[in-house]
Amino acid sequence: MKRQWKSVAVVWLFSAVCVVLVGLLSDPGQYLAWIGLSAAGCTIMTLCIQLASGRPEGYVNRVTASIVGAVVVLGAATGVFAVLGLL
Repeated sequence: MKRQWKSVAVVWLFSAVCVVLVGLLSDPGQYLAWIGLSAAGCTIMTLCIQLASGRPEGYVNRVTASIVGAVVVLGAATGVFAVLGLL
């Protein structure tokens, strides 16, 4: 994996950590609120990492991949919470 794409994987990993923390630390009635805040945090983190990299080539692709991947992880977690009846 190229170095610039590792920053995409970092955001995906961050979203997975957020899911685990939401599942462990928040009340079941508050899962959706915390998942939404996690998505906002992943978006801000993506923009900060990609702007700090200083590489203009492929910027849009890396930002898109980071945000879409984070949304997929958070969406899957929301589905799991819903199936388990925790929402």
